Amino acid sequence: MPRFALVVTLLVALGACTSTPPEPTAVPTSSSSTPPPEEQVYVSIGDSYATGFSPDGTKESFAQIIAKQQNLKLINLACNGATSADLGSRPACGPDAGGKTQLDAAVDALKGRKAALVTVVIGGNDLTPCAITPDPLDCATRTVTGIQTNVAGALAELREAAPDVKIVGLTYPDVFLGAWVNPSFPNGKNLAGVSVTMFQDFNTKIAAQYAKFGAKFADVTAATGGYGALTELAQDPRYGQVPASVAKVCALTYFCDRTDVHPTPAGHQAIAEAVTAAGR
Repeated sequence: MPRFALVVTLLVALGACTSTPPEPTAVPTSSSSTPPPEEQVYVSIGDSYATGFSPDGTKESFAQIIAKQQNLKLINLACNGATSADLGSRPACGPDAGGKTQLDAAVDALKGRKAALVTVVIGGNDLTPCAITPDPLDCATRTVTGIQTNVAGALAELREAAPDVKIVGLTYPDVFLGAWVNPSFPNGKNLAGVSVTMFQDFNTKIAAQYAKFGAKFADVTAATGGYGALTELAQDPRYGQVPASVAKVCALTYFCDRTDVHPTPAGHQAIAEAVTAAGR
């Protein structure tokens, strides 16, 4: 090979070895990642039915069951012993209360959040004293008027805060049916009979209030055996042959044997199912 050609060949080879390698091709990256879905909240207001109170200590309430089943963040503002008037006048309970009333805390929780559900269970503590009055039905009729007013006021504020949120109001098992077998009530069978009419009246009037505000109504009384004729009998393992509606309320509440109006775990499950069905 001629000398000149040899020099050129060496220079080319040297250049190939020492030249800067090409930049690696950059892997394109996304300028923004997809944000996680916004957490949906469930706001619960009311009384001890929502807190899960029981004579053996606090248990899982229907509200907690629903929150788990529907994968919702529960904001439970309910208080043991609350009456319908307390919703807007006494401090809420639970870690999200912030020193506000149940109604004010609920409104704040609904604003600026993706709310999937609100439940309201109230009125039972208003009605309970009527069970020991000479005329329970008259007492209940007068008491329901005040409950209607308080519930309507609460619903108006909730609707203003969240016009499209699903609201489900609920009632109670007819616990006074349990007076049929509870020895604490000498006139228990009479009270059980009167309670059927009392709950029919209460539920009809309260359901109408919820309907006015586009809310659903879960008739827990019906779901837990209420309204049935007391002549329809069933065999109860503890009390023998009793009205079927009495046997059912004995299984779903603590009233028959402990004179406690709160639901058993099976009762809370039945209430959760009634609320879910009403909200569909």
